[in-house]
Amino acid sequence: MKELRCIFLILAVVFPAVLPAQEEKWTLIDCIDYALANNIELQRQGLQTETASINLVKSKMDLLPDLNLGSDARVGFGRSIDPVTNLITFKQNVSNSYSLNSSMELFNGFTTLNTISANKFMLKAGLEAERVARNTLIVEIMGQYYQVIYAKGLEAAAKMQLDLSERQLFRITKMVETGKEAVARKYEIESQASADRLTYTIARNTASQAVTQLKQMLQLSSGSDFDILMPDLDNVLIADATFNTDSIYDIAAGVLPRLKAIEYELEAAARQIAAAKGQLSPALSVGGAIFTGYYKVLGEEAGEQASYSSQLKNNNSQALYLSLNIPIFNRYSAGRNIKLARIRKSDTELRLELEKNNLYTEIENGCLAYNRGKQEYMAAEANLEYTRKSFDAMEKKFESGLTDVTDYAAAKTTLFAAETEALRTRLQLMIRELTMRFYTTGEYESLIIN
Repeated sequence: MKELRCIFLILAVVFPAVLPAQEEKWTLIDCIDYALANNIELQRQGLQTETASINLVKSKMDLLPDLNLGSDARVGFGRSIDPVTNLITFKQNVSNSYSLNSSMELFNGFTTLNTISANKFMLKAGLEAERVARNTLIVEIMGQYYQVIYAKGLEAAAKMQLDLSERQLFRITKMVETGKEAVARKYEIESQASADRLTYTIARNTASQAVTQLKQMLQLSSGSDFDILMPDLDNVLIADATFNTDSIYDIAAGVLPRLKAIEYELEAAARQIAAAKGQLSPALSVGGAIFTGYYKVLGEEAGEQASYSSQLKNNNSQALYLSLNIPIFNRYSAGRNIKLARIRKSDTELRLELEKNNLYTEIENGCLAYNRGKQEYMAAEANLEYTRKSFDAMEKKFESGLTDVTDYAAAKTTLFAAETEALRTRLQLMIRELTMRFYTTGEYESLIIN
């Protein structure tokens, strides 16, 4: 199905995109736009990208100092320390304290900076992954749209065969009524028409099933009307293009999000290794705090005590501190994080190399398939032309009574096979050509504009 990813251009160059309505037939551009706006999997991928954005903001905020306000209130019973006299007391008391503290890391082995850098690349990778998911959805829509076009083409060809049989049946019936033909000849034509009717019914049901599958892929409600607008494929020109594998790959490697996403992940993995190594470095932080509180002894023998506001003012204290933390033994935590980060980087490198190989293989096979498809298309078109001439001659002979129903039916079957093969090779060649052009853009909008 990979060769189908650009089938939408077949329709884009034939008729303009319009917003779909229930009474209108949908173009491929309509289907793609609707899917991009409403597909659940694509929305979930967008949430993952949003998560990466939040992680980046959080890592940047780690450079700023924190600020915390605290308060507590307690009732003391039994042995306690009187904060006014610093003496032991057994009197019941109540206390209330307030604190405001702030701290900031001055140096932590550049762990925070490397984490910010890693999260930046992870966000870029997420955006590219979203484009990959978007293109994958487009490919799926285009693939099913191709199936609908092909199925409807077969339905149209089968209908033409049925019309031919019914026309001959009508002619033979009239001749039998006038005594110019035997009844047996009419039965033969009726048998042929019945077989063509069965073929048409099967083709019609197959086309209906293909439309239903596309509708389900778009996640439309079951009660909504849906059908596609068939393009006039005969008006679409087939370009005599030539594609070089290496040239296309060089362009595709720079524009396709499937490679960019892994490349950004690789950059992020390198930063994650540096961040993990920072855990082995001494950490230096600075901070400060403001404290005040209130204390009151309960009971009649407590005597006169300072008021609440006075105590809050008089008990005020401040502090500044500088903290140095030197890691000596951390139960292999830092070493484990470093090794895991290196393993992730190695795995990402292998994934990137594998994806490059897969991409090159796809492009190489696509170029070869295009060349083969061009030869098949030319042969199928020539065969269809000769088959039509042969059938026209056979039809005239049959109407003149110079040949029997068996030969006529065989000619009709040959014509039907030639028509379906011409349709298949024509669509296939256009798809393969557009696939090659897609590799050089990576975005379906660019193809439409150009």
